[in-house]
Amino acid sequence: MKLTKKLPALVLALVMCLALASCGGNNASNDGDSSKHYTIGICQLVQHDALDAATQGFQDAVVAGLGEENVTFDLQNAQGDPATCSTIATGFVANSYDLIMANATPALQAAVSATTEIPILGTSVTDYGEALSDKDLDPAAGTGINVSGTSDGVPAQLYVDMVKDLVPDAQNISILYCSAEANSVLQADQFTEIATQEGFSVSTYTFADSNDIQSVVTAAVADADVLYIPTDNTAASNMTIVAGVTEPAGIPVICGEENMMANGGLATVSISYYDIGYECGKQAVEILANGADVSTLPIGYAADPVKEYNPEYAEAIGFTVPDGYTAYVAE
Repeated sequence: MKLTKKLPALVLALVMCLALASCGGNNASNDGDSSKHYTIGICQLVQHDALDAATQGFQDAVVAGLGEENVTFDLQNAQGDPATCSTIATGFVANSYDLIMANATPALQAAVSATTEIPILGTSVTDYGEALSDKDLDPAAGTGINVSGTSDGVPAQLYVDMVKDLVPDAQNISILYCSAEANSVLQADQFTEIATQEGFSVSTYTFADSNDIQSVVTAAVADADVLYIPTDNTAASNMTIVAGVTEPAGIPVICGEENMMANGGLATVSISYYDIGYECGKQAVEILANGADVSTLPIGYAADPVKEYNPEYAEAIGFTVPDGYTAYVAE
């Protein structure tokens, strides 16, 4: 009889213990739980060496921080189409992924349009203020929204200095980029402002997509002493076409990044896309495992840019590179 009276109390105590255990589990998950399994959607704008390296760096850092068994990557390539980026990002949101990594500016913009809740990390994005239409954005203070990441930005002055260093007699510079890429426009404008202030005549040549590249490059090199191409994804995917025009013309081509240069340019101010991807992956670990607030994470930047040249292109156009440049060696 006494045991029977105690049963309701025992049951109640058991229920309360289970409830407390459940609450404790949720709190641990919110603060970061290394045993939880995470799903990360990766939207890469287009396949080329620089973006591929950034994606690989990101995945390597996440695996190192969370453990391979605790993360699933859904890697999708938009084949250079911003509209496809939007479709991919919408799918990630519909599946309630834990985090989205957006590789390149159009991918970032698509992800931002798709969600205000899921943490988004960008990489291979030159200027986050430009990409997010926030001119007052302070990269060191974070974006204030569900976005952070790493940048491939290099000061335009370094490229102008490279033109003066490599081609001291140059007067006419042509700039080539895809008009659909906002960060390419930004880089071209920054370069033009500095170069014109320093006495160069600068002409801009843009293409809408890869179908226009050959004809636009042909026009660009006609009166140019030097061709400058910023970190433009469409150009990066078609550097063999660019080189098919510039190499026979003997035009020095200054590229925005190493892999563009390796596939058809003379020189660049080189950063490591693998490294900025890896730093982005470390940010993902901080958010998922350690509960970091994505809105306050500072934007990361590449360290120690290096002046680099392509020996094969230099030889092909009969160009002697001065001291102070590192020869590119394919891995």
